[in-house]
Amino acid sequence: MAGEIPDLHAQERTGTGKGAARAVRRAHMVPGIVFGGDVDPLPIQMPYNELIRRLRKGRFKSTLFNLKVDGHEDVRVICRDVQRDVVKDLPTHVDLMRLRRTTKINLFIHVDFEGEEECAALRKGGVLTIVRPEVELMVTAGDIPEKITVDLTKMENIGDTLTISMVDLPAGAKPTIDRDFVICNISAPSALRSQDDDDEADEAEAEVEATEEAEA
Repeated sequence: MAGEIPDLHAQERTGTGKGAARAVRRAHMVPGIVFGGDVDPLPIQMPYNELIRRLRKGRFKSTLFNLKVDGHEDVRVICRDVQRDVVKDLPTHVDLMRLRRTTKINLFIHVDFEGEEECAALRKGGVLTIVRPEVELMVTAGDIPEKITVDLTKMENIGDTLTISMVDLPAGAKPTIDRDFVICNISAPSALRSQDDDDEADEAEAEVEATEEAEA
């Protein structure tokens, strides 16, 4: 996450428990908790509309925020969970974790694919299949990338695969999976695959016929 750390505004919540949480929601707020950092948890509440706006904007769980609560020092936080109503799918509770800039955390980072027009394999008629639209990385809290970029021009032939070792990762970031896993591949068009299957079937049938004639 390059650039300025965005502010996230909240209010301290005085009551706890289910009854108090329901009262907060009736006031068009979303209850939450801030934990971690070797200090006591802080109950908070956030304006419902503001939280909805940020959730719709995307990347809420992979963004480092500067949390501002009246009466408390600003603190860097990241969202660890947003609980939702099972029927309406609307936020009912948010969990935020305090972080130091040097804290290492695992986050799913969006993958951006570039170079489609210049990709030789795609220009030959191949079809891009995205295996991982996001990748879990271990990153430093003070330098969370917005995305990682995959260069499709590295793929020259139909059947090529692109793995995580072929991606230039941001400084300080590393995959949480040890193996060299696939990000995307380029396969033959479905019509061509069907023709190949038909050709293989014809060849197999011809071999059977030839065998039967030899045995006759």
